[in-house]
Amino acid sequence: MIDTTESQALRYASIGDEAAGRPASAPPGEPERSIKSVGIVGAGTMGTGIAICCLDAGLPTRLVDAAASAAAAAGGRVGAHYDKAVSRGRLTPDAARERQARLATAPGYDALAGCDLVIEAVFEDMDVKLEVFRQLDRALQPGALLASNTSTLDLDRIAAATTRAEDVVGLHFFSPAQVMRLLEVVRGRRTSAATLAAALRFGRSIGKVPVVAGVCDGFIGNRMIEEYARQAYLLVDLGVLPSRVDAVLERWGMAMGPFAVMDLAGGDIGWAIRKRRKLEQPDRPYSAFPDRVCELKRFGRKTGAGYYAYDADAVRREDPLITQIAVEHARGIACASREIPDEEIIERCIYALVNEGAKLLDEGIAASASDIDVVYRNGYGFPAGRGGPMFHADCVGLGRVLESMRRFAGGYQGWAWQPAHGLLDAARRGARLTGSR
Repeated sequence: MIDTTESQALRYASIGDEAAGRPASAPPGEPERSIKSVGIVGAGTMGTGIAICCLDAGLPTRLVDAAASAAAAAGGRVGAHYDKAVSRGRLTPDAARERQARLATAPGYDALAGCDLVIEAVFEDMDVKLEVFRQLDRALQPGALLASNTSTLDLDRIAAATTRAEDVVGLHFFSPAQVMRLLEVVRGRRTSAATLAAALRFGRSIGKVPVVAGVCDGFIGNRMIEEYARQAYLLVDLGVLPSRVDAVLERWGMAMGPFAVMDLAGGDIGWAIRKRRKLEQPDRPYSAFPDRVCELKRFGRKTGAGYYAYDADAVRREDPLITQIAVEHARGIACASREIPDEEIIERCIYALVNEGAKLLDEGIAASASDIDVVYRNGYGFPAGRGGPMFHADCVGLGRVLESMRRFAGGYQGWAWQPAHGLLDAARRGARLTGSR
């Protein structure tokens, strides 16, 4: 058998997925904290998807929302999910009824009093989340785990709203939660070892691949995708249409290009994050292009239009309006006009992931390059046959990666290409980010 780079990548991927999040035993002298029932706050799309994960795993689940109508509507969506599973032959009617019977919906926090774990899945707004955690702190029994599904916000600040920060952990599910395998388990400054161990066991019990992340804006996955998206937007500034960026990266192997991913996640969420970061990080400017799209209330699939237009079955098609906006935007930027080759599109986007991943390793937010690659394969559609961004960089050669980065640093918005210390050091030593093969 020929030992190809692809076969090496697939073996590396399999080992990485199996090792992620281990060990998860309780610290010596402490009993393991068992999770036999789960509560969820927030009956939107994410909360409903998390509930389905728990129901499928055999866990009694209570789904609450401040609005009784929202909680009831979520119950209806859960029922529709299982009806569809039955109609497609994935579940028997009895199995579907059994899973639905584990769900209870309610309008208030009192219904969560006996839960071993409660997951907050409300809107990505710090003030909203702080109030939820104050309420949970009062409502939950001692020893219960309090988890936030935040995708970017400061978990330590959220934990500080409670009297039991040691019981607070991040459980960042990826949308759609009932489908995506990745679960970022975020360890706060005061999260106890017992809480982390219980959260990791819970993740595996519901069929997820858990990866531990430290606290920073965006954790592992969303902090890295911020730079990936930044380069995608800057390519539009340089005259590349969003549909071409997506097509090139999808041909390279990504499950979805960056603009299609943003449409799936919801443009309004990204817009809110950009507004916050423009205030907090004024030295890291964004392209104005995505804001122009959001100002038209084109928020992606859920509104039927984003960077693409969508039909009733959520099938995307190129939209002449987006082409017009992109062309006009690039003309307004007035960058030096040149043809951008496909290779540059790939390198700008993928090497942005590599560099930010290396910075996460420098800061100790990610424990290993393998963990970063697990996140990107399981949460962001990175092709398993390329291993992950960090493995791919090793295969290309870190010297070659840095050579391209230096070229980009000398061009448009070159400030974004400051190389990570660990990347420079590994290249100098002739080492690999992912260790030996």
